[in-house]
Amino acid sequence: MRIRAVEEALAEHLATRSVRAKSLVVTVFGDAIAPHGGTVWLAGLIALLAPFGINERAVRTTVFRLAAEGWLKGTQVGRRSHYALTDSGRRRFETAFRKIYGATGGRWDGRWCLVVEAGRPQPPARRRALHDQLGWSGFGQVAAGLWAHPTLDESAVAALLDDLKARGHVVVMHAATDPGQPAAPLEALVRDAWDLDRLERDYRAFVARFRPVARALARAPAQSLDPEQCFMVRTLAIHEYRRIMLRDPLLPPALLPEGWHGASARELCRHLYRITQRETERHLVATLATPDGPLPPAAPYFYERFGGLGSEDRARS
Repeated sequence: MRIRAVEEALAEHLATRSVRAKSLVVTVFGDAIAPHGGTVWLAGLIALLAPFGINERAVRTTVFRLAAEGWLKGTQVGRRSHYALTDSGRRRFETAFRKIYGATGGRWDGRWCLVVEAGRPQPPARRRALHDQLGWSGFGQVAAGLWAHPTLDESAVAALLDDLKARGHVVVMHAATDPGQPAAPLEALVRDAWDLDRLERDYRAFVARFRPVARALARAPAQSLDPEQCFMVRTLAIHEYRRIMLRDPLLPPALLPEGWHGASARELCRHLYRITQRETERHLVATLATPDGPLPPAAPYFYERFGGLGSEDRARS
């Protein structure tokens, strides 16, 4: 049964929000296809994305571009094509989705990781790439040539610098906030280094947009939910959440403003995931197939998302 209030909310969302084909394909591959083995016939993917207003030509163009960029590998079997995640694509998905579905918050010991640009300057393009990746990884620029992060571990920093071949151009240091430090200057530093105001507005908007959907779904009997509608809700929710979350430096609660809406948005996304879980999986199995036959069951790690989807979700899928 398709719930009218949910249907209207989905229609309004698609009419007012820009949902680009490439970005949506990335979301669907990472969220839904990767846990089921990462391989799918192109025809199934086209059918899966049609309700979002993404036509066949747009899907074909998108997967071709993602293959050219090293995310996917296409294989032709007669007149049919299937696409699979490359090893590189899978690693990139895992990095991004660990951040989206993984644990957040926790206690902070006051320590900082600092990346200081030093030595012979890099070419402008490589320097921009370094800045972009530091920002994507959650670092904030606290001064010219000085980047800081309160929680990132050493191995993640080392991997980032190795990938960018930037080891010879930066110095990595560790520091700690003085326990006697007044709160106001530290709060000002955080505001200057990270655009938390924009993130807060985006999280608020996410909650306002999807909370009525969650309430409408929760009022309906679980056995009456429509599989395609559930898939669309989960996909659009995680698509919007991903857009915000990948810009979030995931600062510890001690550095966040009071009443931070990131926690509410995460809990709402987890709630929508659990409500739509069973019927979404049914829709995926009914729509997608692989060269080896039906879509395989979701891998165990899928059920660990958002701190655990629950044993009942696994049993019903």
